[in-house]
Amino acid sequence: MLQQTPVSRVLSIWPDWVRRWPTASATATATAADVLRAWGKLGYPRRAKRLHECATIIARDHGDVVPDDVETLLRLPGVGSYTARAVACFAYGQRVPVVDTNVRRVVARAVHGHADAGAPSAARDHADVLAMLPNHDSAPRFSVALMELGATVCTARAPRCGLCPVSGCAWRTAGYPAADGPPRRVQAYAGTDRQVRGRLLDVLRAKRSPVVRAELDVAWLTDAAQRDRALDSLLADGLVTRTLDGRFALAGEE
Repeated sequence: MLQQTPVSRVLSIWPDWVRRWPTASATATATAADVLRAWGKLGYPRRAKRLHECATIIARDHGDVVPDDVETLLRLPGVGSYTARAVACFAYGQRVPVVDTNVRRVVARAVHGHADAGAPSAARDHADVLAMLPNHDSAPRFSVALMELGATVCTARAPRCGLCPVSGCAWRTAGYPAADGPPRRVQAYAGTDRQVRGRLLDVLRAKRSPVVRAELDVAWLTDAAQRDRALDSLLADGLVTRTLDGRFALAGEE
């Protein structure tokens, strides 16, 4: 849930989610439609579908216990490098590098003296963080500290350097040089296919049975071609299904 999503938004649905489905096997017994409906407006709904698939595999192949090693985690649906390492580190206390945007920025400034981390490089980023991790049980706590430092003090736009506990920050020593290259563009949401997909899913989540095409059409009247493209992508992603009589429903609810 935390992939590309702020903690504040996840907290709005997390308590109800774990009360309803406290284990992988409980999640696996739910329908895909139930999971998509509970996911609500958290965004990137393919994550919900993959979480459901992941829970099914954990319940079936791993005794209802989330694996503790990175390589096994990486073979699960929807689990990428960051999630696998975060689980190994924070759930199982392993000394593995966990690298997100905030951590990359802290390392870029404190170690390399750059204002911005530049393009991601998994090998380089993991090596940088691994070299910083203490060789004892406090490594997970250190990883949390790096994340919190980047989220609350060493922020992208308004770093509070006066509060920074890193006394030997290379960026400070270098005189706070500005980032190279053009400023990053903020990704728009309004008017995008993502927004249209969300509107279509809103219609289907509100129903408990398949709907006719006309009910989906009124969800986005601005651009019919864009609406058709968004619906086709939802069908291709397996989030929406078409019934034999031509109606539409959430996956698993046909």
